[in-house]
Amino acid sequence: MGFRPDSPDADAYGIKMSEPPFHNAIRIDRELDLRGDICPITFVKSKLALEEMSTGQVLRVLVDYAGSVTNVPRSLTHEGHRVLKVQPIAERLWEILVEKVHGE
Repeated sequence: MGFRPDSPDADAYGIKMSEPPFHNAIRIDRELDLRGDICPITFVKSKLALEEMSTGQVLRVLVDYAGSVTNVPRSLTHEGHRVLKVQPIAERLWEILVEKVHGE
């Protein structure tokens, strides 16, 4: 499942985002579906999405590329954000929850 330019929630970066409510006890402000993308695209799209968010907001990133499960959290932590959770949610599908820590 990749980016579809005709998707109503696709932005100028080719990022599919939605606004889901809560995930367990963590408020999710945006969701980024990166199934079908590989590194470093998964990190770049996650970083661009966080740049558009406010400090304290949480981004849920869905990935199906195993390399992204370690690379995206490591790179976003290096950028100064807080990784709240990384976990498998289905076979070959993981979620990464990231809180934006700095900037507007």
